[in-house]
Amino acid sequence: MLRRWCIPLAALAIALAPALVAGSASATVTAATPAASAPSAGALIAAEAAHGAHASQPAATAANSGFSHVCSAVIVVGKQSCLALKRDGIHPMAASVSPDAIPAGYGYGPSQLQSAYGLTSASASDGSGRTIALVDAYNDPTAASDLAAYRSAAGLPAVPGFKVVNQNGATSPLPATAPTDDDWTVEESLDLDMASAICPECSIVLVEATNDSGTGLYVAENTAAGLAGYVSNSWGGTESSTDTTYDSEYFSHPGDVITASAGDSDYGVIYPATSPNVVAVGGTSLSTASNSRGWTESVWNDGGGEGTGSGCSAYEPQPSWQTALGLTGCSKRIDNDAAADADPDTGLAVYDTSNGNGGWNEVGGTSASSPMLAAMFALGGNAGSTPADDIYTHTSDFYDVTSGSDGSCSPAYLCTAETGYDGPTGIGTPDGIAGLETGGTSTGNTVTVTNPGSQAGTVGTAASLQISATDSASGQTLTYSATGLPAGLSISSSTGLISGTPTTAGTDSVTVTATDATGASGSALFTWTISSSGGGTCTSTADVVGNPNFASGSKDWTASSGVIGEYASEGQPPISGSNYDAWLDGYGDPHTDTLSQSVTLPSGCTGTLEVWLHIDSEQTSGTNGSFTISVAGTTIATFTNLNANSGYTEHSYTIPSSDSGTSIKLLFTGVENNDNNTDYVVGQVELNA
Repeated sequence: MLRRWCIPLAALAIALAPALVAGSASATVTAATPAASAPSAGALIAAEAAHGAHASQPAATAANSGFSHVCSAVIVVGKQSCLALKRDGIHPMAASVSPDAIPAGYGYGPSQLQSAYGLTSASASDGSGRTIALVDAYNDPTAASDLAAYRSAAGLPAVPGFKVVNQNGATSPLPATAPTDDDWTVEESLDLDMASAICPECSIVLVEATNDSGTGLYVAENTAAGLAGYVSNSWGGTESSTDTTYDSEYFSHPGDVITASAGDSDYGVIYPATSPNVVAVGGTSLSTASNSRGWTESVWNDGGGEGTGSGCSAYEPQPSWQTALGLTGCSKRIDNDAAADADPDTGLAVYDTSNGNGGWNEVGGTSASSPMLAAMFALGGNAGSTPADDIYTHTSDFYDVTSGSDGSCSPAYLCTAETGYDGPTGIGTPDGIAGLETGGTSTGNTVTVTNPGSQAGTVGTAASLQISATDSASGQTLTYSATGLPAGLSISSSTGLISGTPTTAGTDSVTVTATDATGASGSALFTWTISSSGGGTCTSTADVVGNPNFASGSKDWTASSGVIGEYASEGQPPISGSNYDAWLDGYGDPHTDTLSQSVTLPSGCTGTLEVWLHIDSEQTSGTNGSFTISVAGTTIATFTNLNANSGYTEHSYTIPSSDSGTSIKLLFTGVENNDNNTDYVVGQVELNA
């Protein structure tokens, strides 16, 4: 048995890891699809009512009737808060490889949500070629692996594309990890899981603002709108007289669908949900019922000051689709337009392992309903120029929520559910996707853009890239467009050829879109790195890594406590020529270790990164966490316990010249998730030009 001793205590066991682990936040996440067929709607609802289904609600008890804010519970001027609530009394559970399924008692999963909102067929067949952007703050370092675990357990297919960028659209550097007392990592996992649950065939971009103060989230909004056609915002702040200016600066993106959460503090409004440029999304309590639908909903309100937001804006003008209702008592923008499940007591199964969150949790808040609505719009793929207006012109395609309130107000409809429109739930909750499409009917066409993969070029050297796309309908003429192209490049709208001569070095996130005559469209997202001119002049052959074999202990390295040390007596000998090595993981509790060093590859040089790695583990089947190697924010290799080896194995990777001439971070991350000891030992690291 492999043991790691720390002080005098033997390392103990920890919980099972996700069945599939992606190497980095910017990697494509894959997930296995169980062979078993999905249960019928009737069987699923019956099992849920008995608390016996996978991804079901637990039987209600006093211990699990409350919840905790994962971000600041008080919204203050100049700061935005995420709107996710974690249900109390639900003990986190790590993902299991057998059976690989969302456990019972941790909230609803994709099958329940698709059943409740009439999406089972659409979720299985629609959304291909469309991208959902999720705007959040801070970094969630386990976003990719947690998403992989969720999709695997839920039986969802591999996500077609997944990327994490900072508020400016670059893959590096990403923000700092969210602090534990302002834990946006739960928010980000909730957003990712809800987008996946509703639209499994959609690609996803996670846009991370530097923090939740100032204008970072607003800058991220513009970035998100340039990368995707469907943008969700599960956050908000106090209203201000400057909001109308923000509307035009950050939320004016014709052709995009932008959703925003209404807030979790009962009656009252927050921005950006009050913006007429977004679809304001309220929250409901969702439960099974013995009716033809099989489900019932009411306004979410816990009776203690928490519940969906709604009300009348103090500053925003009333949009025409609300004016047409002839409502009295509010001449400004009214929240909300629509709603979906948000009650933590009828919450969602969410997988998050960052900040000690431990895996499966039940999470709610209007942070859940916003990404659900954005994903539903993506399923339809045919929203009008003012997406909220589609809702008001197709009221028959929504379930009218007629019970419950989120407070006391006058006139009553601003805070109390009524037949027809009301503030807390708007027109209602979606019954399929017809009400989220212009004209109420989809063209049925599917446009698919072939992703060309990451591109590279050099300032001053002509570039040419042909974008290819197909349409499910014959005889359609496609029109091409692109956002985020490197300066100096442009795309031909008729042929899809990107050409030109790059003028500026840097890495850009590019989204190319093809649209047919019916309005159906598809997109692909990729990066394009332009290096400075003068490449190819590299003459250096030196190793740029300081203290490469740890012979001087921790000199030049930054590492988690206890990683670098003399471990030969504990069965982890160093590489020849040193008394030290870097030993990541092996503690026997949910644990993450990191090892890093910032280096500079000489300008114009292509580098070779060599890593001597030893892996041993007690677990020989199924994965237990992962070990990733990242360079300049991009993960280039992923290992697991299944890669266990005898002694050290040398691994080599080419580092492109586009990473030269500037400081880049070499980052090694070890994650261990269960009671089978897994040790990742780095003996030596070299980066030679």
